[in-house]
Amino acid sequence: MPEITILSGKGGTGKTSLTAAFAHLASNHILCDLDVDAPDLHLILKPENEYLEEFFSGHEAIIDQTLCTGCGECIERCHFDAIKETPDGLVVDQLACEGCKVCVHFCPADAIEFPMRRCGQWYLSKTRFGPLVHAQLFPGEENSGLLVSLLRQQARGMAEKEGYDLILSDGAPGIGCPVISSLSGTDLAVIVTEPTPSGTHDLDRVVDLCEHFKIPVAVIINKYDINLDQVRTIENFCQDHHLNLVGKLPYDHAFTEAMVQVQTITEYQASGLADEVRKIWTRVETLARLKKAA
Repeated sequence: MPEITILSGKGGTGKTSLTAAFAHLASNHILCDLDVDAPDLHLILKPENEYLEEFFSGHEAIIDQTLCTGCGECIERCHFDAIKETPDGLVVDQLACEGCKVCVHFCPADAIEFPMRRCGQWYLSKTRFGPLVHAQLFPGEENSGLLVSLLRQQARGMAEKEGYDLILSDGAPGIGCPVISSLSGTDLAVIVTEPTPSGTHDLDRVVDLCEHFKIPVAVIINKYDINLDQVRTIENFCQDHHLNLVGKLPYDHAFTEAMVQVQTITEYQASGLADEVRKIWTRVETLARLKKAA
């Protein structure tokens, strides 16, 4: 079963708009939104949640006021200045707490609890294009790489159990832990870039990451007509790195107009830009299945 992950190296390139269009064009597939820090695929797909589960990761220190003697040992030991003295007693600033457990270990009154930290929620939902596995971390929470791995495991398990032929994932921007977790084991990374110096720079970074993990890459240049010199730079880059350049899309307000109507570009238009997106999807799907079969 091929797994395709759409990446961008940076935000704002049109990655999610194209992922949503591919979701409309693909068949017998399961969708996965791996951008758990700032998911937005649901804005177009309008999922109906069928299952919700809390996501816990790491630990947090909590002082039991009924046991605390106020000796201040925890304040002395904390390297992150996370424990404060208040009129109600000593309390832990959860945003500053790193969960190192030093205060728990050295508390002479055994007054500090250390439960798992509730970081967010993940969902199984249905959309008009098929099932969607997605999640959202709470503001300021971390461990998004672990949550991404969890979503991919759920999507893979559901696809195998229910006989889906394809997993289509919207990856996170950047090259950090969420992207690395998105890439491991995927059959094709589709990188959406734009012809700007920052877009080219981030394309270079994410391609380097894919090459490190030996993940095949296809490239789409969005808004290609805003800078033709930079397009040539990207084309030369793809040629030098033996990357498949599967399409170029012009700058077009239709993407935004479709989004305002809560539609994909391929739902919104019968021809024009949507035709080019359909051609690109055919190339991407063929490439993923060829890579999987190789």
